[in-house]
Amino acid sequence: MSLQTSTLHHIAQLARLRIEPEHEAAMAAEMSAVLGLFEQLAKAPVDALEPLSHPGDPTLRLRADTVTELDARDDFERIAPSMMGGYYLVPKVIE
Repeated sequence: MSLQTSTLHHIAQLARLRIEPEHEAAMAAEMSAVLGLFEQLAKAPVDALEPLSHPGDPTLRLRADTVTELDARDDFERIAPSMMGGYYLVPKVIE
């Protein structure tokens, strides 16, 4: 597909892009190549394919729901400089 300069200007206006005049030819060629790829994709035989709800395997491997860490709250409270109501008290750092 060959992209006309007028079409390139229209696309640039819609995208709020400014294309310098010296780059118009290169930009038109690149966009024509991309549109050519889309034309090739549109010709791909996909009529016999079933639609996918997800491209990967929808089943997830799950781990066992078991406790792996011990509750060390009492140990941390013992070494904390200051506690109140189960919360660590820290000095105010923002005025």
